[in-house]
Amino acid sequence: MEEKNYNNTAKSHKVLLVNRGNGAFSGVVDVLSFDVAEILLETELGMLLIKGQDLHVNRLSLEKGEVDIEGRIDSLTYSDVKTAGKQAESLLGRLFR
Repeated sequence: MEEKNYNNTAKSHKVLLVNRGNGAFSGVVDVLSFDVAEILLETELGMLLIKGQDLHVNRLSLEKGEVDIEGRIDSLTYSDVKTAGKQAESLLGRLFR
């Protein structure tokens, strides 16, 4: 089995999660969608779907690539950039039904 190198020095992405209630994320390229149950971020290393309850974006600085989130964070799910377009479209499709 081939090992993948996830320590790419050209791209940087950090997650700091405190007590499942506050999250600080760096290496964020864009916020594709957000509501109180889901936040979809495009990061330097792929798409990040954050699921939870009563989620709020407290601070957003795309110039610095930083996002601070508050609320009950239940899951963090990553996907590759290749499949992200399909996920973003389906999420946006669900929002506008």
